[in-house]
Amino acid sequence: MTRASDALAGRLDALLASEQARRRVPSISACVFRDGEVIWERALGLADVRSGEPATTEHAYRIGSITKTFTAVAIMQLVDAGEVELDAPLHDYLSETPAGPTVRMALTHLSGVQRETPGADWESMQPPTRTELLAGVADAELVLPPGRLWHYSNLVFAVLGEIVARAGGSTYAEVLRDRVLDPLGLGRTRLRPEGPRATPYFVEPYSDGVRVEPDPDVTELTGAAGWLWSTSGDLARWGSFLAEGDDAVLGRERLEEMARVHAMVDEERWTVGWGLGLELFRRGDRVFAGHEGAMPGFLASLVVQRAERTGAVVLTNSGAQVDTKTLALGLAEAALDALPRAPAAWVPDAGPPAGLEPLLGRWWTEGEELVLSFRGGRFQAELVGGPEGRNVSFLEPAGDDRWRVVEGREHGELLRAVRDGDGAVRKLYFVGYPLTREPSTFG
Repeated sequence: MTRASDALAGRLDALLASEQARRRVPSISACVFRDGEVIWERALGLADVRSGEPATTEHAYRIGSITKTFTAVAIMQLVDAGEVELDAPLHDYLSETPAGPTVRMALTHLSGVQRETPGADWESMQPPTRTELLAGVADAELVLPPGRLWHYSNLVFAVLGEIVARAGGSTYAEVLRDRVLDPLGLGRTRLRPEGPRATPYFVEPYSDGVRVEPDPDVTELTGAAGWLWSTSGDLARWGSFLAEGDDAVLGRERLEEMARVHAMVDEERWTVGWGLGLELFRRGDRVFAGHEGAMPGFLASLVVQRAERTGAVVLTNSGAQVDTKTLALGLAEAALDALPRAPAAWVPDAGPPAGLEPLLGRWWTEGEELVLSFRGGRFQAELVGGPEGRNVSFLEPAGDDRWRVVEGREHGELLRAVRDGDGAVRKLYFVGYPLTREPSTFG
């Protein structure tokens, strides 16, 4: 197993210890993972203050709204199976829901549905039963027009959990266990904890005393929005799955779709966005996927830089004052900075497919130069001098002398070849514009 170097481990230890002491956290469990392996893990403090039980990385903590990432994957499985359409109204699958919001809007928090379930659940700490919640959904407010603005909603994820349960013909917990958790080996991630668990605490703001928070029994639908328990190791495996996919659960292509920005939370700063059930954090040139979580007496965060397959998990048994997101991002960034990737060695291949070679090389359109090449097994078109990250199109065959952009610049557009009578390529059309071998005027 790859492990963090002594220098990196020391840096991570210091970050964790500083946050635990500064924020007065009863206990904190954290890890950093890379390429599917945990490379560093630590637990500090007390899992239970009264008994003096030390925290370990085997202790389970409530993970709050990180649960939503699991619900989202279960929904995307149904999309893959053709049982749910992303752009179909929620009303098609659950008649109690308001008309208007779609499944996609629900996953991205663009539904406009009110935030919480009807009733004073967070005051009484008595979550509604399934019957009560479904009856309340019918009376839920559309506080915003669907699709207009990002507006977080626990209620709408409870609705998604009911869709998962109905499609799976069982309870949400059983469907999640059978289709997601067990196939990925997440045996400590459950709606009800198994094995050692941390006690939830409220830390007194003006003294060093703590009070035990209530630990209400979960109900199936509210559970889909934020009631799972997990460990740092299980969440590391989950983060690795979100980066790489697993065909037994959900393929890489669907996860790429989930991790694309669908909504921006802070539109002026562009630091937090939302994909399909995934929270997205931009830190400089890096974008992390994951989610934060909060429940009474617990705060948690999971982040993963998907391209680098590197991320971090932070779990605490304090319900306030701890910025788990910033700590998790700091741990992941420390690992990324300390472990730069060496470029993969170049190796020759068999060359381009038959018929593609005459297209390769320099072309011109509108006074701009494009270079068509076949590298790393992919046909691509690069706009010379274009903005980095938005200057390359990747294409796949779409019929005779036609190729479709499947990734990158001009996604979805067509490249078409025009041949002379003898079959030689004379001209190309890309996005409707003519490409010629030499710079040329229009017409």
